[in-house]
Amino acid sequence: MTHDNNRRRLLRALGAGAAATLLAPFEHVFAQDAPRNLLTDPRFDRDPFQLGVASGEPAADGFVLWTRLAPQPLEQGGGMVMRPMPVAWELAEDEGFRHVVRSGHALARPELAHTVHVELEGLAPGRPYWYRFVAGDAASPIGRSATLPAAGARVDRVRFAVAGCQHYEEGHYTAWRRIAEEPLDFVFHYGDYLYEGADTGPGERLMNGRPFTPLRRHVGGEIYSLDDYRRRHALYRGDRDLQAAHASAPWFVSFDDHEVDNNWATDRDQDGTPPELFLLRRAAAFQAYYEHMPLRRRAMPANGHMQMFRRAAWGDLLTAHFLDTRQYRSNQINGDRDGDFGAATLDPERTMLGARQETWLHDGLRPDDQRWHAVAQQVGLANLAMRRGDSGEVVRSSDQWSGYLAARRRLLGHIHDAGMGNVVTVSGDAHRHFASDLLQDNGEGAPISCEFLATSITSGADGVGEDDDFTRNTRSLNPHLKAMTDKRGYVLCDVTRDHWRGDLKILDRVMTPDAPARTHASFVVEHGRPGLQPG
Repeated sequence: MTHDNNRRRLLRALGAGAAATLLAPFEHVFAQDAPRNLLTDPRFDRDPFQLGVASGEPAADGFVLWTRLAPQPLEQGGGMVMRPMPVAWELAEDEGFRHVVRSGHALARPELAHTVHVELEGLAPGRPYWYRFVAGDAASPIGRSATLPAAGARVDRVRFAVAGCQHYEEGHYTAWRRIAEEPLDFVFHYGDYLYEGADTGPGERLMNGRPFTPLRRHVGGEIYSLDDYRRRHALYRGDRDLQAAHASAPWFVSFDDHEVDNNWATDRDQDGTPPELFLLRRAAAFQAYYEHMPLRRRAMPANGHMQMFRRAAWGDLLTAHFLDTRQYRSNQINGDRDGDFGAATLDPERTMLGARQETWLHDGLRPDDQRWHAVAQQVGLANLAMRRGDSGEVVRSSDQWSGYLAARRRLLGHIHDAGMGNVVTVSGDAHRHFASDLLQDNGEGAPISCEFLATSITSGADGVGEDDDFTRNTRSLNPHLKAMTDKRGYVLCDVTRDHWRGDLKILDRVMTPDAPARTHASFVVEHGRPGLQPG
């Protein structure tokens, strides 16, 4: 696209007045702080906003706006000149940008893959805003975000989606399109935003014992370097359905394992790599993850660490505690294979959260003026027993909380002892929907809490629903398990003052595009009475 065509498109998109403001010279903006190598007036022969826009980490007075300049997303450096360059942004009270309330400029730096993180504050609480970016003579798509209600304000309803596990090769991201169509206050992405594995090739392979041919393919081999991870993020971010979901509402994101490597734990991977070498890979993955997510600067990796556990509150209705179940956990028992772990998992020194995060969580889970508390995390808390297909042996996952039973006992014991009948857990990772009551060791008695575990966006392809031996056996072994299905989708949570409703949304197909979403099952939790009831 020529320079003149770019400029005409920009004028049409923004209007002459707004375009004139955003295209004004940048030298005065950065004044003495301008880098010596600043490219003040970049020009692009392709759209630099091909990876879309996003917002996240909302607070009562602001949120983070995100974009990345990448005219050739899968090329090294995204096809960018390796110099910092200015990006203008606007924030409005309406989608038509008739009432612009903020505007400014940020630097897209090559050290951060020419991504932009704009942290806004001082905004009005509890209301939506619309935003857009301009770089050179190119304009971004428009995104919608929202601030949280004021602290302590009465709030009667919050709606949010729980989703993750989006293997690029295993289906269309139609579930993200359906999420974008929902009227939501926020999205919680529980993890596995990308998968680190190599291109599996064009031929047929087995998936869960069934023939499968990849719908679309990864580029290159397994990823290790910073540039590898950047290009994999760009591949995933290029999907239009995923972009629509990012642009529709603010997100809270957490990483799980595949953003780095399958089933990693603290400084260990599944291959026995020396920790000092694996930490180099983890640091590269963390940097690329920060670059591509709408995260605050406090989450920027430092010395190989990311600060990811944090809280947010929606007035007096809901406090969400977002956890990090990877960075501080003890290594899995038995080489992260499922099994019957016996007393090993009851070792009190074994931790899922690490001492500091566990104390932080317990301190936050105390009776207060909030109607509900959400524990938003990555892996299943339900301690499910499963029957191994080849031997019939009853096993549990070493990668979920069932491999860390002492830590699980401490968490559920704390909720019980605090007398909190208003705690609900949301999680994912298992590529199936699970809705479960949570009991101490799954024994007798009343539920202490409950869990909605969201299935995958694509991982596992179309799936088989409930018509398989694994589902039937797992349901029979776990009486506290209220629903389970091997289909793709998301969980829609609708929280009011007296009830928390969870809808298990599924799509019958993801290997063909644009399938509708339907509700597989719904459950309701009554405030003060933990446990799932059919909805």
